[in-house]
Amino acid sequence: MNITLIGMSGVGKTRIGSLLSAKLSYRFIDIDRIIEENSGKKLQELIDGLGNEEFLEMEENAILNITDTSNTVISPGGSAIYSEKAMNFLKSISTVVFLDAALTEIKRRNSDFFDRGIVGLKEKGLKRLFEERIPLYRKYADITINVEGFSDEQIADGLIKAPAYIKTQTTGSDR
Repeated sequence: MNITLIGMSGVGKTRIGSLLSAKLSYRFIDIDRIIEENSGKKLQELIDGLGNEEFLEMEENAILNITDTSNTVISPGGSAIYSEKAMNFLKSISTVVFLDAALTEIKRRNSDFFDRGIVGLKEKGLKRLFEERIPLYRKYADITINVEGFSDEQIADGLIKAPAYIKTQTTGSDR
C-alpha cells in the first residue's frame, strides 16, 4: 500500500508524511527535496529561473520517475495537481489523501510564503491560488482530512486507522 499526501504549501505534507512513514516503517519520498537535490537549487530559485511552466514540467517528470513504490508515503509539491498525468499516476499507485485546511489556518502555519517555492504565488497571490487549487485537490483526493485542530501525530494515527481501500470523500472546513 502507498499513500500520497496532497494539499497547499504549509499544510503539513512533509511533516505528516515523514511521521506517517516512520510509524508504518514505510519509505518516504518528498518530491520537492528530490527536485532540489537533483538540481542543486532551492525550489524558489528554480521557479524564478525556469518560470512556472518549466518548473511544473520538472515536477511532473520527478513524479513520473518514481520507482519501487511498495509501502511508500509520497509528498508531492502543492502544484502537482496541475498535472493530470502526474496525478493519474499517483492515483494508480497510491491512495491520495488531501490534507485540507482553511486559508486562515494555512497563513497561521507559515510566516513567509515567498521563500517556499510556490508555483503561481507571485502572479496570483495566496488567496487566489488557494481558491484555484482547492477544487483540484478535491478532484484527485480519495480521502480528505481536515487538519485544523489536530496535531501531526493525531493526523498520522488517524490515517493509519483509516481503511485506505475505501474511496470516500469527507468534507473539510467550510469555505
